[in-house]
Amino acid sequence: MKPVCLVIGAGAGIGGNVARRFSAEGYHACLVRRSDQQGLDNLVAGIQADGGLASGFLLNAVEENAIEERVLEIEANTGPIEVAIYNLGAQIGDRSLQNTGYKAFEMGWRLATFGLFRLASVLCPLMQARGKGTIIVTSATAAVRGNSGQHSHASAMAGRRMLCQSLNAEFSAKGIHIAHIVIDGAVDAPDTLGKMLGPERFQELRNSRGLEHDGLMLPARIADTYYHIAQQHRSAWTFELDMRAFSDRAWWNH
Repeated sequence: MKPVCLVIGAGAGIGGNVARRFSAEGYHACLVRRSDQQGLDNLVAGIQADGGLASGFLLNAVEENAIEERVLEIEANTGPIEVAIYNLGAQIGDRSLQNTGYKAFEMGWRLATFGLFRLASVLCPLMQARGKGTIIVTSATAAVRGNSGQHSHASAMAGRRMLCQSLNAEFSAKGIHIAHIVIDGAVDAPDTLGKMLGPERFQELRNSRGLEHDGLMLPARIADTYYHIAQQHRSAWTFELDMRAFSDRAWWNH
C-alpha cells in the first residue's frame, strides 16, 4: 500500500500539479475538488497515463462532515495520508465593505480557516499516532497584508496563517510538519486566475507576462517546492515560505 498525498482543492493549477508531482514520486494522489467532474477525471487520467496512482473525489468543503468522512474513507480504503495539501481558495472578489454581505464574509472564513481546522481535527490525531505526517497549506498575500476590498479574504487568510502557527506549536514536536506557503503573485492557472479574468484577459496576461517571460508563477514549479518541503529532515523544517515570480515586487514593497 503506497503512502497517500491528499490534495484538497485540486484544480488545474497548483493542486493538480502538486498531485502529479507527488504521484511521480510514488504516492497515491487523492484529488478532491468541489465541482467539475470532467476536469477532475481529466487530471486523474493524466496522472494514470504517466504511470502514477490517483483517485478523484468531488467534495463541498463547507458541508457538514464532508472533509472528515472523506479523510476517514481514504485512510480505511486507500492508505495512510502521509501528506495533506490544503489548497482551497477563499477569494470572493474585490468588494467594498458595503458590498460584502454577512454570508459572503462568512464563506471566506469557512473555506480558508474552518475547513483547515476540520481537516486538522480529523487528520492530526491519525498522524500523531503514526509519529509523522505533513500538512502543507497554500496561502496568499492577503494573509500578511490587508487591502481595500479584501475584507473577507484578508481576515480569512490571516486566520488561516494563525491557525497554522497554532497547529505548528502543538504538533511539530509530535512529528507533524506544518507548512504555510504564501503565494505572493499571480499563478498561471486556468481554474483560478483564468476564471477571475475571463479567457481573453487571461490569455493577454499570459502573452505579456507569462509563457517565456516567466512573469507568472508556474504551478509545476510551485509543486517542486511543495514536494521538497514534504521531504525535509525534521532537524531543518520550514514553517513559512513565500514565493513569487522573479519580476514581481514582494508584498512588503508595495
